[in-house]
Amino acid sequence: MKRVKSVVLAGLSGGAGKSVVSVALIAALKNRGMIVAPFKKGPDYIDAGWMSKAAGRPCYNLDPYLMSPATIISTFQRCIYASDVAVIEGNRGLFDGVNAKGEYSTAELARMLDVPVLLVVNCAKTTRTIAALVLGCQVFDPQLSLAGVILNQIATSRHESIVRQSIEHYTDLPVLGVMPRLQRDVFPMRHLGLTPCEEYDAAAEAVAKLGTLAANHFDLDGISERMREMPPLRSFSHEQTSPRLTIGILRDAAFQFYYQENLDALSAAGADLVLIDALHAPELPKELDGLYIGGGFPETSARQLADNVGFRRSVRERIEAGLPVYAECGGLIFLGRSIVLDGQEYPLADVFPVTFALSNKPQAHGYSTFVVEQPNSFYPVGTRIKGHEFRYSTVHQWEGETDELILNMERGTGFSGQRDGLVKKNTLALYTHVMASGTPEWITGFIKAAHAYAQSSRQQ
Repeated sequence: MKRVKSVVLAGLSGGAGKSVVSVALIAALKNRGMIVAPFKKGPDYIDAGWMSKAAGRPCYNLDPYLMSPATIISTFQRCIYASDVAVIEGNRGLFDGVNAKGEYSTAELARMLDVPVLLVVNCAKTTRTIAALVLGCQVFDPQLSLAGVILNQIATSRHESIVRQSIEHYTDLPVLGVMPRLQRDVFPMRHLGLTPCEEYDAAAEAVAKLGTLAANHFDLDGISERMREMPPLRSFSHEQTSPRLTIGILRDAAFQFYYQENLDALSAAGADLVLIDALHAPELPKELDGLYIGGGFPETSARQLADNVGFRRSVRERIEAGLPVYAECGGLIFLGRSIVLDGQEYPLADVFPVTFALSNKPQAHGYSTFVVEQPNSFYPVGTRIKGHEFRYSTVHQWEGETDELILNMERGTGFSGQRDGLVKKNTLALYTHVMASGTPEWITGFIKAAHAYAQSSRQQ
């Protein structure tokens, strides 16, 4: 079995240019005929979406906070099977974690997987100081393997020459590429950072441009030589002994935030996944045993969601009939009564008596932990779950009480009063996102609820 070359791309901080360089490198390698397995470190959907677009295959998340080391290693090795190269994009700064020890950092992930790091440095308005920063990374953690450096935001050939000579004089690391300063952003930006590729009509052109830049300015052979070869593990499918389930997935411009691990887990557990466009479908498909509504940007598609009256009605009616529905963040918003944007109110599915609004500042951002305190169709009471939150939405009006919320937030913000989780019949809606590879209770609960509903439906 062939071994797969692997590398981690990391920066000195957020905004260093990791995403641009990662997508550029993936696109350039793919253009060389390589099969690239993309990975994103940490809880992220948007960067992962762009990496997936460049690779032409799903991007998986590796999160040391949400996943055990054994799960991370096995996930990585299984997901690189039948690939030539694995590219992992880190998050924040190389050594940034949840505390002063750097726990759950990109560096920790690289050491865990024994994969070398290609350091992306933002060289805007600086030259020789970059060498000091790179040298600092080398001596800060001698156990970490650094493969080389990519220079980002290079203005001129003279700028490049000074930075390159400084790094190669004061360190033993090679400069393996340059990303020139561009006149305009290749990726469109908005309030949560990058615009998702699903919402950008010119996404293919952006990826192609970055691939060309990498082909022209990166030492692709040098990068490949300094990658580390990793042994993959073959993924085995298991026979299903129970009847297959049909799970609907709302996936369109409004709802795009799904971990590939979650979708894979549903499929592996015996579910046929049906993708549904909430903006255009007249109603939910009749033959569903469950519905998963992930996060996204319902606010940017509020008019289309509001105009699709029949679809909103069908969701409400199916929930009333007992269809198991799991809704995260943007999915929670969609199940509310309405959302107010710029003084205008847009009606939504009206499952829960909540009106949402949008702030210009983050309302919750980071890892979270909740404990299940009340009955629901997905998690046993007493279950403790790790997840994460990232939202700008606010609860504008709510005709409910805090003690109706079934989840107690040990860490994080939740829906209201340090609690999360609205329940109606077999529906659970919450702000917290979870990852199946780190939360086996999620897939167990979802499949159990769907089987129970399917069985009761067949008996009617």
